[in-house]
Amino acid sequence: MTTCPWCGSNYAEFRTNCANCGGPLPLPRPGLERDDDLVIPPPAPRPIADSFAWKLVFTDAWFIVGMVFSLMGSIFAFVGFILTVAIVTIFVGIPFAFLGLAFLGGGLAAIVWRYKNAQTTVRVLQVGQTARGQILSVERNYNVRVGGRNPWMIAYQFMVNGQNYQGQVSTLKSLGGNFQPGKPVSVLYLPDSPENNAIYPHP
Repeated sequence: MTTCPWCGSNYAEFRTNCANCGGPLPLPRPGLERDDDLVIPPPAPRPIADSFAWKLVFTDAWFIVGMVFSLMGSIFAFVGFILTVAIVTIFVGIPFAFLGLAFLGGGLAAIVWRYKNAQTTVRVLQVGQTARGQILSVERNYNVRVGGRNPWMIAYQFMVNGQNYQGQVSTLKSLGGNFQPGKPVSVLYLPDSPENNAIYPHP
């Protein structure tokens, strides 16, 4: 059986990509994929498509908030423009338009920020080096609600060249038993900037 390391879907027969999330599936290598419940990443370069960044952002709470703000900003700006053109309601239209543009600008900034972060995460998953890390905490983020669910926040730490680094990942997926505080976890990082890192498999 092959299990998708990105979304957890199971397949009786091997296939190159997951039908659910589109992520690449690892080659079946009995005895080499796990070590003490630690999933060992395959050597770089890993076949992670650049388009996988879109899969990451559409499960990212900040990206979704940015989309909502952009939509609200577009509507407010449009209504404000219509009211301003009507002259009679110019004093209502101008504040509406400015409020809409502020929402739109903030939303677009959040979208660009999170998409760039997702692109960096994809690069880490493609070419990052492997380190052994440990999960520090797994908590629900009750400040954000997406599709009726609160995302999980997974904090972890790892060591590179004698220096400790920490990372955090957010996911809306249900977590298995491997994502528990104190459990070992594989971490991928960029050698020239270990602060850019991700746990493997990415939840």
